[in-house]
Amino acid sequence: MDDPVFYVDGDLRPASEATVSVRDRGFKYGDAAFETLRAYGGDPFAWDRHFERLTRTCECLGFDHGFERSELRAIVDDTLAANDFSEAYVRLSVTRGSHGGKLAPPADPDPTVVVIVSELPRGGLGGTEVWDAPASAEVVERVRIPDESLPAAAKTHNYLQGILARGETDADEALMVDSEGLLTEGATSNLFFCVDGTLKTPSLEGPILPGITRAVLLELAEESGIPVETGSYAPEDLRQGDEVFLTNSTWEVRPVSRVGETEYEVGPITDELVEAFDARVEDRHY
Repeated sequence: MDDPVFYVDGDLRPASEATVSVRDRGFKYGDAAFETLRAYGGDPFAWDRHFERLTRTCECLGFDHGFERSELRAIVDDTLAANDFSEAYVRLSVTRGSHGGKLAPPADPDPTVVVIVSELPRGGLGGTEVWDAPASAEVVERVRIPDESLPAAAKTHNYLQGILARGETDADEALMVDSEGLLTEGATSNLFFCVDGTLKTPSLEGPILPGITRAVLLELAEESGIPVETGSYAPEDLRQGDEVFLTNSTWEVRPVSRVGETEYEVGPITDELVEAFDARVEDRHY
């Protein structure tokens, strides 16, 4: 579709006409929450979890988006239907709204809701990945902002940290450490690696976004009998790994072939979890 239809604050509009006010706080300050989702068979994956995380982000920012779960779901469904998309990327944003005042947030915000979509290939068993090869990654110098400054659990429009981290490398993903030099996450993904048959991922006790796909993968690993460990890991621990992969809503589960100068094979645990994730999608959406 040359000009898809987006939802902006109550209206479905062609993308070329979909705009927000220059006074919108999401544009001015990054004062907004968002969720990236995958739609499979016209149905948003893990909708309840995404809605709950969006709500928590708004609460962290100090405003109530004011929508019931079913209301926002209907907006997403209507936007997909307007484009005749059943397989799609969906970005749902809720800003604090337009405000002509100063930096201090208004006492009575009027949130702006925006939904943008783009078509993706079919997922599930026999589907097509959105990536064409395993990812390359690099541990960059950019340090993850500590929770005391900006809670990592808040998925906001302010993505400058990730942008600056990605700007340090030509790799597909930039991996960041915290102020103590411990691994956290990628600019747009959660990190997993395997050592001697155990699946490891940085704990949410660090400054790490609680990824929806991350949570699903941990459930699938438990169901598959794969030993799982969450904890604090240094880059050296990652270099000792046998397999590495990244997760997010768009990539789903993306193997990593290289982190810096260290190369990795796509191993049996990664393959098993890719198949398990595809089976989960197939079972619940097709």
